[in-house]
Amino acid sequence: MPIPFLRLREFALFQSVPTEALYALAAQMEQRDYARREVVCNKDSTLFELGFLLDGRLQGVDFTVDGRSVGLYYVEPGQYFGELPIVDAQPAPEHVVAVVRSTAAFLPARAAHALIAQWPDVAQQLLQRLAQRVRIGARQRSLLALPNPFQRLCALLGTLGPPGAAGIEPAPTHQELAIMINASRETVTRAFQLLQQQSVLRRDGNALLLLQPDWLQQVAEGKREPPKA
Repeated sequence: MPIPFLRLREFALFQSVPTEALYALAAQMEQRDYARREVVCNKDSTLFELGFLLDGRLQGVDFTVDGRSVGLYYVEPGQYFGELPIVDAQPAPEHVVAVVRSTAAFLPARAAHALIAQWPDVAQQLLQRLAQRVRIGARQRSLLALPNPFQRLCALLGTLGPPGAAGIEPAPTHQELAIMINASRETVTRAFQLLQQQSVLRRDGNALLLLQPDWLQQVAEGKREPPKA
């Protein structure tokens, strides 16, 4: 079903787009609801749409040649996804799945192309987003090259929250973290127990508080030995 145009104001991508144009965009969008772990976008799909997350949380996921899941990035409310197929008309390089119950709106590729062509500020933001995706991919490769799962987890936790933030909200599950560092859920659970014993982090409701971010960074950089179990 179409979405209320005012919801589009929640997206930084549309800040420079006038109200009349937002009405037209909202009328072309389709809103869809997803259950937890449901696939939102399939990497093999040739239905190209620009997606906008209204509520919930999504994750980009791919699989290794031996079938293991690899978590790549998160999509939060107010962010968009599926921009790469819009640009190059090729299938997406990863699946997008719902981490929790989520609602997203989708703009067809033709309308997305017209939006980009008409509004230079939208095109500029899209370029910045693509550049960010490249940087995230490079960071992920560097993270996976670290020698042990505990070190990889410390490096990942230091990058998940907004710059300068003292925590991560909503807190990812141990399974979500495990597939981002190429480890088992049990390994992440044991690592969390050690981090809590060292008072490095603490769960606070739906947030994960990073009490010693410098400690995490030192372990990630190999300047501090991980604690012994």
